[in-house]
Amino acid sequence: MNKRGFASDNNSGVHPDILNAIESVNQGHTIAYGNDHYTEKAIKRLKVEFGDDTEIFFVFIGTAANVLGLDAVTQPYNSIICPETAHINQDECGAPDRYTGCKLLPVETTDGKLTIESIQKYMHGFGDEHHSQPKVISITQATEMGTIYSVEEIKEICDFAHKHNMLVHMDGARIANAAVSLGLSFKEFTGDAGVDVLSFGGTKNGLMYGEAIVFFNKELASDFKFRRKQAMQLSSKMRYISAQFDTYLEKGIWKVNAEHANKMAKLLESKVADIRGVEITQKVQANGIFAIIPKELISVLQKEIFFYVWDEEKSEVRWMTSFDTTEEDVLDFSRLLKEKAG
Repeated sequence: MNKRGFASDNNSGVHPDILNAIESVNQGHTIAYGNDHYTEKAIKRLKVEFGDDTEIFFVFIGTAANVLGLDAVTQPYNSIICPETAHINQDECGAPDRYTGCKLLPVETTDGKLTIESIQKYMHGFGDEHHSQPKVISITQATEMGTIYSVEEIKEICDFAHKHNMLVHMDGARIANAAVSLGLSFKEFTGDAGVDVLSFGGTKNGLMYGEAIVFFNKELASDFKFRRKQAMQLSSKMRYISAQFDTYLEKGIWKVNAEHANKMAKLLESKVADIRGVEITQKVQANGIFAIIPKELISVLQKEIFFYVWDEEKSEVRWMTSFDTTEEDVLDFSRLLKEKAG
């Protein structure tokens, strides 16, 4: 059995009920490319969460959800404002730049969250043909730093964007962790707050694969089915994605899993915060803990329980908890860290 670590919630397995859901649709034949009743049911389920006036499309992976969602609402002469730490800037191998043709404008932040003040420096050049035209502000919820935007913060950014004829995209790879942290429904901090396009993820929270793109303005998705096909993201056997989302939402798996992952992160924070040489660097609001630890301990710890280094220069590491992280995992790791720290 592979040992659980704290490297990434992507490293976790698939929730048993999700595997059962995939098995349940593996019977007989059905119409391909999403023209099946399983996909119809899953989309209806998502519309219960986000509203009947939305357009929803399934794709294979989170990078595709982000890139295609952005591609649908931009032209190649546009630019996209995002945090420097954003997945679209750091971890998608230039895919947003290549497929949208847009220029990414990364903003330095201390906690992964954009503010109006930090965005302002890019708010110029409108109408100037020598300048890329700012069109989208992309935020991540929960952020890459494990922090959470409040509804008020999201509304402020959306109002600012719309005032300047811009749109807001949300990368919701860990949206379930944000929802339970806020104690709100998905819609309350997305569509109701003014978000225009959402990448709704579940792979980090118990799904096998598959992501949903939610357009809160149907006009933005008028030609999206063609964009999805050209981008090779139209699944022929879409029912295997759809069944996961249907079960994930119907049974409340998203909430149970995210609550547990967040709880384990808070437990880990409480167990390591007072260990000599450990400095927690970000608020623990979702399922990520960022900490500076003595450099000489990193490789020693990684040999027994793996995790990633976030900032080598500062000796800052990232510990991610998952839906299947156990209290024993947390206690074992905290004991190991305390023992090695001396």
